[in-house]
Amino acid sequence: MMTMKPNRVRTIAICVFKKGGRIFVAEGYDPAKQETFYRPLGGRIEFGERGKEAIVRELREEINAEVTNIKYLGTLENIFTFNEEPGHEIVLVYEGDFADKAMYEKSLVTAYGGDGDMFSAVWKPLSEFGDLTPLYPEGLSDLLAKGGYSVKRDTRKL
Repeated sequence: MMTMKPNRVRTIAICVFKKGGRIFVAEGYDPAKQETFYRPLGGRIEFGERGKEAIVRELREEINAEVTNIKYLGTLENIFTFNEEPGHEIVLVYEGDFADKAMYEKSLVTAYGGDGDMFSAVWKPLSEFGDLTPLYPEGLSDLLAKGGYSVKRDTRKL
């Protein structure tokens, strides 16, 4: 789900898809923290590629889905630790719609990361995210709340 180069800032684009009070997210696991977490799908922006173009390419690669109505929501800076390795990302956040409406009926989708690893993507209620069920990148819940999404506020301390 994530490949980081040491001491490099990675620029990524992610896309939020909503269905009622749920959003479509990849499920990840950090073995060092023993933590299951969630993040909207997307990935690295390639040189010469715009964020919207990265969303279209990444969703095709990960779940073989087409995306329409892509709208920019904001940018987040994400400094984190995953599996005891430091990471730093600039995250362009978009929202969009699936062209194939059948995607909204699937409860579980098998996805493939850039490194060939399989992971699951699910529709998860926004109300379930918080301290015990983190939604990453940090600050995404606040950004979504500003965009009119009904989100439970993250209570973790920085």
